[in-house]
Parts: sequence; structure tokens; C-alpha cells
Amino acid sequence: MTSQSQGIQQLLQAEKRAKDKLEEAKKRKGKRLKQAKEEATAEIDHYRLQREKEFRNKETSVMGSQGNLSAKIEEQTTESIQNLTSSYHKNMESMMKKLLSTICDISPEIHPNFRPAV
Repeated sequence: MTSQSQGIQQLLQAEKRAKDKLEEAKKRKGKRLKQAKEEATAEIDHYRLQREKEFRNKETSVMGSQGNLSAKIEEQTTESIQNLTSSYHKNMESMMKKLLSTICDISPEIHPNFRPAV
């Protein structure tokens, strides 16, 4: 019977060691998962910051060119307004003379379709 109880004791000890090893393996696995999650989070944050930086650079380059375009459009508009104003001042007097001559210089004539009453 003693050999049998020794065998049982050995089995119980072996089971306890296996259980301890299993617990230890679970703890190591949990630590590795936690560490992997932290590394992945850090890598994601780094990637996000890098992409945001690239986006900001592209945004400033595009917005900067849009600023240049708006300045060019503003300059063209100002130039066009100046051209129209100078053309107006240059041609205003001659047009006023033409209008006044057309309105004021009337030569009365009988209309060609007019038929005197018989």
C-alpha cells in the first residue's frame, strides 16, 4: 500500500507541477499579448503622426498654391477694371457727342409710306 500511496503522491506532485507550468505559461502569454498590444499602439500612433505630418505638408502646398491663384485672380480683376475705366474715359466724350447729335440734330422728313388724303 505504501508504494501505491507513493505513486499517488508522485502523480499529485506531477499534476501540481504541470498545473504550475500551465499557470506560468498563461501568465507569459498574457504578458506577451499585453506587450504586443502596447507595441502595436505605439506603432499606430507613430504611423498616424507621420501621415498627419505628410497631410499637413500637402495641405500647405495646395493651400499655398490656392493663395497664389487668388492673388493672380485679384491682380487680373484689378487690371481688367483699370482697362475698362480707361476705355470709358477715353470714349465717353465721343459717344456723348454722337448721342447728342443723333437726338438733337433732327431733320424733319415725310415718311415714305405717308399718303396724303385725296
